[in-house]
Amino acid sequence: MALACQCALAHRAASPCTPEFPLQHGMAQGWLGADAAYSIPLSDGRDVWIFGDTLFGEQRAIHGDIPTMVRNSIGVSTCQHGHWKLDDVIKKDAQGHAADFFKAQHPNTWYWAMDGFVTGNQLWVTLLCVRNTPAQSAAMAFETCGADLARITSLNGDPQGWKIDYFTLVPDGAHAYPSSATVVDGSYAYLFALKESGTRPLLATRISLDGLNDPAKNVQYLGNDGQWHSGFDPTQAQPVMQKGSPELSIRYHPERKQWIAVMFEPDAFSSKILLRTAPSLEGPWTQGEVIYQVPEMQPQTPDYNKNTFCYAAKEHPEFEQGDLLFTYVCNSFDVPTLATNLNIYFPRAVRMAMPHQ
Repeated sequence: MALACQCALAHRAASPCTPEFPLQHGMAQGWLGADAAYSIPLSDGRDVWIFGDTLFGEQRAIHGDIPTMVRNSIGVSTCQHGHWKLDDVIKKDAQGHAADFFKAQHPNTWYWAMDGFVTGNQLWVTLLCVRNTPAQSAAMAFETCGADLARITSLNGDPQGWKIDYFTLVPDGAHAYPSSATVVDGSYAYLFALKESGTRPLLATRISLDGLNDPAKNVQYLGNDGQWHSGFDPTQAQPVMQKGSPELSIRYHPERKQWIAVMFEPDAFSSKILLRTAPSLEGPWTQGEVIYQVPEMQPQTPDYNKNTFCYAAKEHPEFEQGDLLFTYVCNSFDVPTLATNLNIYFPRAVRMAMPHQ
């Protein structure tokens, strides 16, 4: 089946670890929380973790509604003999200051780094272009502005020195940007995009592996006629899910001969995490089974706060042993709360029995 799936299977057998993401208090550029948390297995057993808005410093600091943070960072984890180790990597600029690991290529924007995949000795990461926009809540004061791809090489050295090249994928204005989830299957990398209108369906694009160095030229989309077409026209694309998610995981499980998607229920600010299955990347996808309700959003829990919301559910098959492991992140509409509530804004891992559906 998928090249990436074969890599994940080999890695999975030797990985009984459960990921943990402790805050690094007291360090000048200590990692103090982040969201996203996509994981990408490398062939040598390491995992690259992709983080979004990343808080750092000796302690969490919020200035008005603006945290001390970089817009993206990575982590590199290992699991040896059941021992989990994560090295968080916040990029340093020439002056030694904290900087975005993936540097924005467009004025007055930043990147939220998303999912990725490995082909050969190269790591590819989807980059969602984001910019500020007025909103009622500071936690939601953003809009999307395009999608690019980053190619990372020199993976054996210090991540501070990894070479990153940037490629345009889909420009601003499409209102559907391939980045939500990514997987390699056969000779293609499949990149899924949330359409930002209507029922917010999930659309499918793909790029041949030998065409990645010019992704804008070689991207294809699944059309309403069920055929693949050159370019990307969201208005003519066939939804693979009628209601999608801006972040989710889609991974193949050969023992079930199924693709599995883990995601939050598409309803706004739901507390429910779904598992959906399909025989093919193109579907048909099941409506989904509720497999977990995040306790942080349950009014009966002791630490409940009405401003807390949770998102970014994703599966990490490389850490599974016949069970299911996924992460999610909780945040707050009241941004200053992040400075005092240290029980939110970092990935939480959940391990549970694999549902039978």
